[in-house]
Amino acid sequence: MAVRGLLLYSAFALAFVGIGVLSYDRPTARGSYFVSLPETFDSTSPQQVHISLVGNDKMRISWITEDQTPSTVQYGTSPGKYESSATGNSSSYKYLLYKSGEIHDVVIGPLKPNTVYYYLCGVGSAPEYSFKTPPAQFPINFAVVGDLGQTEWTNSTLQHMAKSNYDMLLLPGDLSYADTVQSLWDSFGRMVEPLASQMPWMVTQGNHEVEKIPIIHSHSFTSYNARWHMPFEESGSGSNLFYSFEVAGVHVIMLGSYTDFDPSSAQYKWLQSDLQKVDRVKTPWLVVLIHAPWYNSNTAHQGERESIDMKAAMEELLYEARVDLVFAGHVHAYERFARVYKEQANNCGPVHITIGDGGNREGLANDYIDPQPKISVFREASFGHGQFEVVNATYARWAWHRNDDNESVMADSVWLTSLASDPT
Repeated sequence: MAVRGLLLYSAFALAFVGIGVLSYDRPTARGSYFVSLPETFDSTSPQQVHISLVGNDKMRISWITEDQTPSTVQYGTSPGKYESSATGNSSSYKYLLYKSGEIHDVVIGPLKPNTVYYYLCGVGSAPEYSFKTPPAQFPINFAVVGDLGQTEWTNSTLQHMAKSNYDMLLLPGDLSYADTVQSLWDSFGRMVEPLASQMPWMVTQGNHEVEKIPIIHSHSFTSYNARWHMPFEESGSGSNLFYSFEVAGVHVIMLGSYTDFDPSSAQYKWLQSDLQKVDRVKTPWLVVLIHAPWYNSNTAHQGERESIDMKAAMEELLYEARVDLVFAGHVHAYERFARVYKEQANNCGPVHITIGDGGNREGLANDYIDPQPKISVFREASFGHGQFEVVNATYARWAWHRNDDNESVMADSVWLTSLASDPT
């Protein structure tokens, strides 16, 4: 199907998808482009390879083949030498008239920290891939980007990220912007493979992952859950839509803005339990990711329940746990707030950062509320990505890099002190 046809179908399907009412006029949209399967690939060639962290010393390797092949990964610490192997499983899903390829899911390990591993997906397959495991202790550097999509701006963002020395990517929702057009999920997987096969991508869902069409397709998150299996089981969660993990002294919590979050919900009860288990001696930094921002001075996405009601339900939990940062997407612009709680500056509250400016086709959210609230420190409607470098148990540096004329420009930066080490 041609790209124009895909986008027309997407627009039609979105008329039925309940993803919230837009509260502003978007700038001129940028069309998605489609990354096709190379002609040299056959039905058993691995494609859309991406990796994600599982526990302290394991990695999930995910890939897709057109036909069934063994779900086996061979790996080792030298190119072309694979001392170890692991076998997992494969699955597929249907969405309307679409049927996915075989989605392979293999967990390998135990692995050494801060080490390069070389691996093959499948038996006797090519090419060889490689990844580097995160460090076991500080420092650690995270790339952070939301609302990626598939445009020229997306490519620019990915290229800038590739030049940075990051250990892991955190993505607060809205990945492919497939919006029910399943072949765009395949395109997205091919687009991000060069990076996602080398460094772990830890993601949560956004509104563009819902893909629920009343009567026609009644289940939410079908594609997302099938393609992006995150380590929810290891954190005691019963859903791929919310989970946590620890890496190099940082406890990261991924929450779901588009699943139940009220005090009686499974997500709320899981969050309570997870926060109680956090050991700030072992993980002095505590970071949370959501999709719909709780603090936002842009005219975009004001008044949505995923922001207002989730904040009302959960903000106190995060405050009492002394969460350091909350990253969000959804609004297609960048904004950094002061430490805040209940709409007021508060030295014991988290820093809220909106980073929904990865490069999506819908364009930037250019209009901000005037005057700028005192708790809003920096805001700008530009595409870009962030880098969160945790130097040690006490200090970390946050920097936002704007994509300006295809050059990465550091437009905002700040040094942060962990609330676990701050006596105030």
